[in-house]
Amino acid sequence: MVDPDVKQQLDDIFSHYSRESGNLIPILQEAQEEFRYLSSEVMQAIARFLQLPESAVFGVSTFYAQFKLVPSGRRIARVCRGTACHVRGGARILREVENRLGIKSGKTTEDLEYTLETIACIGACALAPTMTVDKKTYGQMTTKKVAEVFSERSKAE
Repeated sequence: MVDPDVKQQLDDIFSHYSRESGNLIPILQEAQEEFRYLSSEVMQAIARFLQLPESAVFGVSTFYAQFKLVPSGRRIARVCRGTACHVRGGARILREVENRLGIKSGKTTEDLEYTLETIACIGACALAPTMTVDKKTYGQMTTKKVAEVFSERSKAE
């Protein structure tokens, strides 16, 4: 049984789509944006709506790295692991972010405030080492700047 609030949000999403199987990925993307991850109940509801086997929805959800099957934080911090960032101390920046958040890469804080990820390349090599928090890019990072970014985020809340 789907939670009534979740059902309403899913009905809103489904209202934008026909029941064609080709709509699976866009529906998964929109559902993930709404819920920050794809729970089993959400995937089951999507399967019912599209009249697909649950295994097909789960298969697509696990095949593409963009889909998350566990809750993500409200804010996503990403540290670049590209060559330029690596050479200029990206590993040190990652360790500092892990220390500040109290989690390792790929994990989410207990309060669901932050998820920490690494990314192959942010595409701002001239600013290496770099990281992003949500959609904001921070360049020429140092451990001191990491502390400032996360204290700045705390003040904004």
